[in-house]
Amino acid sequence: MTAPPSASSPAPRPPEAVRRVACVGAGVIGGGWVAHFLARGYDVTAWDPAPDAEEKLRRLVDAAWPALEQLGLAEGASPTRLTVAPTLQDAVAGAEFVQESAPEKLELKRSLLAELDAAAPPGVVIASSTSGYPMSDMQGEAADPGRLLVGHPFNPPYLIPLVEVVGGRSTDPEAVAWASRFYEVAGKSVITMDRELPGFIANRLQEALWREALHMVANGEASVRDIDDSITEGPGLRWAFMGPCLTFALAGGEGGMAHMLDHFGPSLKSPWTRLEAPELDSALRDAMVDGCDEAAGGRSIAQLVAERDQGVIDVLRATGRLPHGGGRHTDRGDATVEGETR
Repeated sequence: MTAPPSASSPAPRPPEAVRRVACVGAGVIGGGWVAHFLARGYDVTAWDPAPDAEEKLRRLVDAAWPALEQLGLAEGASPTRLTVAPTLQDAVAGAEFVQESAPEKLELKRSLLAELDAAAPPGVVIASSTSGYPMSDMQGEAADPGRLLVGHPFNPPYLIPLVEVVGGRSTDPEAVAWASRFYEVAGKSVITMDRELPGFIANRLQEALWREALHMVANGEASVRDIDDSITEGPGLRWAFMGPCLTFALAGGEGGMAHMLDHFGPSLKSPWTRLEAPELDSALRDAMVDGCDEAAGGRSIAQLVAERDQGVIDVLRATGRLPHGGGRHTDRGDATVEGETR
């Protein structure tokens, strides 16, 4: 997928030494990045072509700051370290990292990334916040495509830790490794993808749920409130701290994912969703079992169950929804009987 390292571009500064970040595009996502980097103690230079961009950006940062103070600010962090530049070239002139967050239009992304490549100091890594475009589709007009990659955040970037990092066909693998480390230093939880995938990982999972929800509303099968409650009062409580794979592994009881697949595998043929399920052959079964073992990190099923149960209690308590007897929230089967439900 990625190109060999380019000998013509100088190496960027070590991720730990970066002090100045440029954010190009200052809408909801770009502004969220600005707030995040400011809270982590960086000097941030921003640019957006909209005539009222600076006013809106500073309002966004001011609105986000109380939440960031609760999370904990880095030493020296302040909104006063934000500079709004008059031109794109001014914004990136002294940057040690560039985050692009322009609207999701492919041709705009292609031309803007080429312009950023021409304006940014040599060797500085440039990341795109694209929600779904592969970098291979966006980097073709740049003179030095090796430093272009995807750093896909989740809204709002100043609160949601995840960022997905992946390069394109012409991206230098060292740029991907550098960006992943930089985001970690900047306080992000990083998934470094091995290959390009439209929509990346988390958006594909979100989109599958979203499309099924639209089908159910369109067909009169469920209301919007039913759909939202089904997540916030159900699997969403577990997903806050344990992903769907480990969660499903616990549905297999002491047998874990292997037993769950053997027990529930036939349901993949049932019309529970409009998505077509892959064939549950031995290779997929083994990949799921081995992956869950790796994700468990040596924890036993009993330990994972205890973590899940405490996690649900913590989420309910934190959101003011802890049951107090006779109310809406009561113990249900999946909280008490292992191996009976997912």
